[in-house]
Amino acid sequence: MKLKRGMMTVQKFISFPTIESGLYMFGGHKHTVNGGWSFFEQRHQVFEVMVVVDGHQLTEIRDQSPMDLGPGDAIIIAPGTLHTNRNASKTASMTYMCLHFDFEDVQVRSQLIGLATNKLIPANSLLAINSRKMLDGIVALSQSHSHEFSTQVEVEILLLKYLKQVNRILSEENNHKVMPFSNKEAKIGRDLVIAIEEHVNNDDEKPSFNFSDLCQELGISSGYGHRVFKKVYGVTPLRFIDREKYRKAQRLLEYSGNSIEEVAYMVGAANVSIFSKQFKKWSGYSPSEFRKQILRKRSVKSKNKTGYFE
Repeated sequence: MKLKRGMMTVQKFISFPTIESGLYMFGGHKHTVNGGWSFFEQRHQVFEVMVVVDGHQLTEIRDQSPMDLGPGDAIIIAPGTLHTNRNASKTASMTYMCLHFDFEDVQVRSQLIGLATNKLIPANSLLAINSRKMLDGIVALSQSHSHEFSTQVEVEILLLKYLKQVNRILSEENNHKVMPFSNKEAKIGRDLVIAIEEHVNNDDEKPSFNFSDLCQELGISSGYGHRVFKKVYGVTPLRFIDREKYRKAQRLLEYSGNSIEEVAYMVGAANVSIFSKQFKKWSGYSPSEFRKQILRKRSVKSKNKTGYFE
């Protein structure tokens, strides 16, 4: 589009944002359990949002007092958090909804971890209301157990809208609250993330690298870098590096023609056996099984199986 101003012609340029959402979700379900139900202590390397529909759930975070979640109450559990869940009643049933998810934006991740995770979110709060609305919407879409492309897109839209609402709510409600880390720490954390992403995803770099080397490049000690990273992002740098390597391996297995041995080398694994074990730890599939799953999903007639995951 051109705008004329006197003798000059001004070209109007509107840039589009670069988007790398890295959206990932799994293990979502709505479940009614009997009285006395409990689930063993566990932790995930992703976020988990839970909303109680009926009854009461006791959620206990390691080294914290149990939280009693009633109807409509929610909790968002931070990555790497040891926690247990159980029905508060020995006799009455309880219904809850949950979803494990992750996304790429490190600033929103740090805000979410710093301000909203591992605490009871009351039913009448905007965050709990939006959490339930999102999960109810996914339940409605999942009723038919059809995981075709159109349904997956609708589910992704609901989760993306939810993350947008979470970002807005946290920004507005916590405008005057002090984050649990300083601006300097936030910058160092962000610089470390950029350095990690560049080393993992740049095929010109050595596929295997040391976090201490990244800290040295930034002029900080590895101990300080480790503490700051964990403080800002809620996970250790090694966990984050593993996650980035897993995502790269996932992309390579899905879209490239590289052999599993070549993919293992490209993500810096010492050997194929170690790579396969680590990949299965993250995805639940061996690299070869994952590739078969992808090929099956690309078949027009294929439908994913619904899974159950706490």
